Amino acid sequence: MRVEQGEIDGVLLFIPAQRRDDRGLFTRTFDAALAAAHGLRPAAFIQDSQSRSRLGTIRALHGRSGRGEAKLVRCARGAVHDVLVDARPGSATFGRHMSVVLDDEMFVHLYVPPGLLHGYQALTKQADVCYRIDREHDPAEDLTVRYDDPDLGIQWPMPVTAISERDLAAGSWKDLLARLAG
Repeated sequence: MRVEQGEIDGVLLFIPAQRRDDRGLFTRTFDAALAAAHGLRPAAFIQDSQSRSRLGTIRALHGRSGRGEAKLVRCARGAVHDVLVDARPGSATFGRHMSVVLDDEMFVHLYVPPGLLHGYQALTKQADVCYRIDREHDPAEDLTVRYDDPDLGIQWPMPVTAISERDLAAGSWKDLLARLAG
């Protein structure tokens, strides 16, 4: 397994090696020692969650206020266009966004540090996304920004086929900046 730095400060991509033969494949999907060597605390991840989305569905852009929330994200089935936005005031990459395709071919894990917004669009008929999260969910700390906010200018790869009412009602990037400023 190798580790690459993302385009946003603190984002890591864990890229596992695969062994393929006539039976199929084998790959390691998590390595606590490697994660620790890159500054993560594997024991801090306290919850595993999974979502299933159909082609074109967008789930975005979500984050947490307060201490934020760190996540390890991977796509266990299908493929997603995963997007991160740096919402950490004072960060060298504040306001920037990056995207990466996560799929069931490469098995890349994406480490999302606290303070980032996260979302994705399903690129296949069905996509299962798995998360390891480092704290319990507190709805009072939810942050949500519209997936199509013009100030962010995120390019989603296909038309939206489904999105939650909550995500459609999300505020703008400017609204979030005002909230973060206090």
